[in-house]
Amino acid sequence: MAVLFIILGFIALVIGGEFLVRSSIAISFRLNISKMVIGLTVVSFATSLPELLVSLQAALDGFSDISVGNVVGSNIANLGLVLGITAMIMPIKVDRDFFKLNWPVMILLSFALWLFLYDGQLSLGEGIAFFASLIIYLFVLLRRARKKDEVVVEEVDEKLQKTSTFKIILWLIIGGAGLYFGSEWLVDGAVDIAQNLGVSERVISVTMIAFGTSVPELAASLIAALKKEEALSIGNLIGSNIFNIGSVLGLTAIIQPITGISQTILSNDIFWMLSFALILFPLVILPKRHKIGRYKGALLFIGYAVFVGMTYIQG
Repeated sequence: MAVLFIILGFIALVIGGEFLVRSSIAISFRLNISKMVIGLTVVSFATSLPELLVSLQAALDGFSDISVGNVVGSNIANLGLVLGITAMIMPIKVDRDFFKLNWPVMILLSFALWLFLYDGQLSLGEGIAFFASLIIYLFVLLRRARKKDEVVVEEVDEKLQKTSTFKIILWLIIGGAGLYFGSEWLVDGAVDIAQNLGVSERVISVTMIAFGTSVPELAASLIAALKKEEALSIGNLIGSNIFNIGSVLGLTAIIQPITGISQTILSNDIFWMLSFALILFPLVILPKRHKIGRYKGALLFIGYAVFVGMTYIQG
């Protein structure tokens, strides 16, 4: 039953997330918000909602390791698994915003997360600080996007401009229900599996749950790579990591401060997350500048495989 709950939870989260993204874009068009703003804010936030609901549900249920482990593991998966596999299929170009904005902000928030979690909890004030940082980042991103066309925004389907009110409401209901039940089933199933296998909730959260909530990013990146789309950017994955810390953990801590976090997350997993974030810089500048090629992608993927293997060995 636990496995069934996890599978149903993943399916519900994917379906719920997809319908919520559609309804959010349709509502944004109704409010006459530009495609650029929708792509940089509405779509990015909507695609982070599965992680948010899972972390929030876990925090409310008292499973702090799942709440934090989901985000830490998802950030590792985005750079090790998603970026690694995608780069092995098609080399990814790195734009100037990687050096000027996206990477520095990700590093700043990643180190802030490590410092904030040092006492084993994430307070209301720290959650507000994370969310405020995200708002500032988006403000800067929007200003830069208005000045020049170098910022790659997420794709926005123009067909959604003509969506009827009935469809928007229906999509909102389906999306909300999918995310609500999906997050509950996923957390319940993960806790049951952890207990049955004799491993910690933290192991399940930084591997299985994190992989599940990273599936939308993996699917989108793989499709773009197979289509050889030039718009594919490392910035989108880094942006997802920024949203995970700023919005997912930020909003979760604001609604329900997180306490009693496992020491293993603080002494092991968080350093894996920082390592994947830090290693991006030398990978980008050496030996071929501004490109993540196949060999670099393989290195990231092997690193992710080692992380997962060691996580289960350590228990």
